[in-house]
Amino acid sequence: MALAFAKRGAAAIVVADLDGVGAEAVADEILAAGGEARGVRADVSDEAEVAALVDFAEETYGPIDLFCANAGILVVGGIEVSDLAWQRAWSVNVMSHIYAARAVVPRMVERGEGYLLHTASAAGLLTQLGAAPYTVSKHAVVSFAEWLSITYGAAGIKVSCLCPQAVRTNLAGPGVIGGPRPLPESGAAAGASQASADGVLEPEDVAEAVVRGLADEEFLILPHPEVATYERRRAEDRERWLRGMRRLQAQLS
Repeated sequence: MALAFAKRGAAAIVVADLDGVGAEAVADEILAAGGEARGVRADVSDEAEVAALVDFAEETYGPIDLFCANAGILVVGGIEVSDLAWQRAWSVNVMSHIYAARAVVPRMVERGEGYLLHTASAAGLLTQLGAAPYTVSKHAVVSFAEWLSITYGAAGIKVSCLCPQAVRTNLAGPGVIGGPRPLPESGAAAGASQASADGVLEPEDVAEAVVRGLADEEFLILPHPEVATYERRRAEDRERWLRGMRRLQAQLS
């Protein structure tokens, strides 16, 4: 997304990641192409670091026009998952979005404009088989984004929520609690197969969908358009949808 924004003439971009070296590498790529960027290390599950990130961005480049809350981890498993793993999923997948809003929304409201992009997942609209912490936390992100849009829309704040299915990133590797590894042959594997049924998109494709969605000020940005159909079917007949998901889980397990 950072590269896509830079390509379209963003005045400046601050790239933040727990992997500070990776963030700097992306910023360097933008600089090499003639753009303006800085890369910084930030743990977005820490509110103080999020606040410091926002302060740094505004002190360096001025008011933030668009804040992308994009960090996420995949915690697989169900009710047996440890409290620590549940809390980690909640901290990264949900609280990071809340910390970002606390830091930037008052400033945007004062200016009368601003844009928030929250990366959730199709799992936040539907369900990720084999990954209860991921599903629950992503549903929370969608709900929070909706609340922000309703609460601050009249104040000039725009909100979009990105809900892709499978994307070719390291989410299922280093981001999984327990360290880098492929998804196990279990309900987690079923979840992976489910999510990739409509194709695994490249990050660049998702970035293009984001650019289009932001330009059209769409609340839901769905790089996999099939998700809109699934969500509609789920809402129209929840019992039928649940039966279908049970069948899918049985087929993939």
